Formats: sequence, structure tokens, C-alpha cells
Amino acid sequence: MAKNRGRQIGIKFRRQFSIENFILDFYSPEIKLGIEIDGDSHFTDDKSLFKDKSRDNILLRRYGIKILRFTNLEIRQSLEGCLEIIMKEIKNTPSNSPYKGEN
Repeated sequence: MAKNRGRQIGIKFRRQFSIENFILDFYSPEIKLGIEIDGDSHFTDDKSLFKDKSRDNILLRRYGIKILRFTNLEIRQSLEGCLEIIMKEIKNTPSNSPYKGEN
């Protein structure tokens, strides 16, 4: 079971992956998808929201990395819903994913 732990959703994600001066909470180089889990500090002011959007745009433009963002509250209240969004993104991303093309 431990062998498959990293691919429970079909794609391997790395934790705390750094690119330039950015650290992504989770990143899959296979499909260039980053996942960020945002705490309350990300929503305290417009400056924080602008910084996150700017960072996401830089990662997309320079590296082709798409970022999905979830709040801590979303994860706690609807982990399954968050996983569904991630799975939908995986299925819609061109890759060698074992899930590509499956329903």
C-alpha cells in the first residue's frame, strides 16, 4: 500500500516544491499543476489577493504551471468536492495520465 500512496489519484504530486522564489504546496511536474492551500492570511486584504494572482500568472506564463487554490475551510468542509475539482483538472490536462480519456 505504501508503494501506491503517492499516486492515489493517478498523478504524483510533490510537496513544498520550489520554483524560483515561490514554494508550491503541491506540484505535479507530469501535468504542470500546482495546488495551493490558503489560510486566512491570504484573504485579509486586496494586496494579498493581488499578490497570489500575480504569482499564479507568473508561474503560468514562465513555466506553463496552472494553479488551483483552495482555502483551509474548503478542504475541511468539502474535501471530496476539492478532490473532484482536482480530478476534473487532471482529466482535462494533456498528459500521459492514466486517467486521460476515462470517464
